[in-house]
Amino acid sequence: MEQLSRLTPATADVLAVLLEAGEPSWGLRIVRATERPAGSVYPILERLERAGWISSAWEDDPERSGPRRRLYELTPDGIPAAQAAVAHVRRPRATASPSTVVRLAGGVA
Repeated sequence: MEQLSRLTPATADVLAVLLEAGEPSWGLRIVRATERPAGSVYPILERLERAGWISSAWEDDPERSGPRRRLYELTPDGIPAAQAAVAHVRRPRATASPSTVVRLAGGVA
């Protein structure tokens, strides 16, 4: 499994959906759950698959009508990597209080 060259909030959203799903998910379900455009989600899925974080397969359900769906799921190595990536992107960031800003600007707080 490869490291991702970039970990964007959109990538973290896709990973979070796959973690929460607990089962293979198709692209449109991921698009709707992330509220991200399909033009962002599908390239992310492709990048994650190339890196070995997820795998995909065409749906094989003869009972289902309509076009086949591509199903995506985290690989065994991808699960802990996704958990760490989502935690990293979504961790609380330190914010500067007004007194810190004044001190940094050379004033007295």
